[in-house]
Amino acid sequence: MPNFSIPLSGLFADSLTLNTIGNNLANLNTTAFKSQSTEFEDLFYQQIGNNGSGDTLQVGVGTQVETTDTNFLQGSINPTAGVETNLALSGNGFFVVQQGQTEALTRAGNFQLDQSGNLITAEGASVMGYSATNGIVNSTGPLTALSLPIGASESAQATQNIGFTANLDAGASVGTPYPTSVTIYDSLGNTHLATVTYTKTAANTWGYSIGLPAGDYTGAATNATGSLTFNSSGVLTNPAANVAGVTFAGMADGSADLDFSFNLFSPTGVPTISQNFASSQTNANKQDGFASGIYQTFSADSSGILTAQFSNGQTETVGQVAVATVENPEGLTIIGNNNLITTASSGQIISGIAGTGSRGKITDSALELSNVDISTEFANLIVAQRAFEANSKTVTTFDTVTQDTIAMIR
Repeated sequence: MPNFSIPLSGLFADSLTLNTIGNNLANLNTTAFKSQSTEFEDLFYQQIGNNGSGDTLQVGVGTQVETTDTNFLQGSINPTAGVETNLALSGNGFFVVQQGQTEALTRAGNFQLDQSGNLITAEGASVMGYSATNGIVNSTGPLTALSLPIGASESAQATQNIGFTANLDAGASVGTPYPTSVTIYDSLGNTHLATVTYTKTAANTWGYSIGLPAGDYTGAATNATGSLTFNSSGVLTNPAANVAGVTFAGMADGSADLDFSFNLFSPTGVPTISQNFASSQTNANKQDGFASGIYQTFSADSSGILTAQFSNGQTETVGQVAVATVENPEGLTIIGNNNLITTASSGQIISGIAGTGSRGKITDSALELSNVDISTEFANLIVAQRAFEANSKTVTTFDTVTQDTIAMIR
């Protein structure tokens, strides 16, 4: 007698629906959680005969769960200022994580750093990406576990180039000096104030001399003096190139000899010093030396490039977070801890760079929120509850009918 099996199949299916809704609501605040829905299908039908016109008479035997669909729509992006290890994906794709030999996918970017600087998940799985050598990312190489240089220091770099964006007064009298300065660094990271003094020697001609404070060096200075020639339009014509090999030997602090270029032209070959009838002034100066520094923090750009920042203001590219896609996300198997693994149905992981192909972009210091819609879940909860109650009522009705039938026999 199938009377009881039919509503029992409905109760079982409705129970699974209630479980799905309950799981969605339980994960309302789970990072990057994707809501699910349960779909039903009817069971096979019994043929009990034909009517007068020859149409088949059929009776159904209940329902069953057809599938549990995952809604992969993106959740809202929530900024988490000050937590640089948090990453969020805007668009398609997944982060790749690996623990042991198991490679998994996740949308949850609530990562952290361990004591060695490895970028990991809360469960200790490594966040995978592309390594960098000397600041250059190898995006065609194999995926590797990403790490940050915690506790690392960056050596000082002696100044190799100095330059000024300046104007010299064409109306100045012969012999008029104009000094301007820039702080430079030696090989030990100590600073020295380099002063360039321009002195007008004739119309459209200025001499220059580069000096350091007395006592900063004990040896000789080489290529520290010269002259500048301008044409009638105030454009520098001589020298025609940057002045290389400016050297100060015998540094008093024990550092290596200072050896740098005095740059008079931009990288595109445009003179940075001009002569016009305006007061002599320096609009900008620059040099490329720096003191030593220690690792402070890191940031990630929209393509996932990780840039370490040091206390001396310098930065270094240390890796790039990988973003993966699969042919059929619905075919992924959820294994908990915000992770999914591939199956034959999903297809294999296709790793690449954020913002390329169909992959989304990365937002640093942010997390993707759950995409559970609480109002929708409550509405679904009411429908599932009513369906469960209806099937329960069917069971009690069949029970009553059964009891009445037994009573008739007695």
